[in-house]
Amino acid sequence: MRLLFHLALHIFVPYLVARWVFGPRWKKAWIIFLLTMLVDLDHLFSSPVFDPNRCSIGTHPLHSLYAIGFYFTLAAWPRARPVAIGLLIHMALDAIDCLLM
Repeated sequence: MRLLFHLALHIFVPYLVARWVFGPRWKKAWIIFLLTMLVDLDHLFSSPVFDPNRCSIGTHPLHSLYAIGFYFTLAAWPRARPVAIGLLIHMALDAIDCLLM
């Protein structure tokens, strides 16, 4: 049940941020935010690929503190900002999940 809630947040929170921050361009922003979920492909390098009791932050390469720092840096460029925001939302939700475990 926790996994289903977590996945729902990965759809609903980006939707809310897109509507709130991007105004009339919210649909494009939301699609970009959803595409940033591909960052979870780095889970394929773990064994096992899926472990409900594993914290993603610091475990997977694209969820590392270095990567998160890069996502913050990426937000400085206006054209890359929607991607950076999507990645940072994803990392924040994963971090919250880690705290709740």
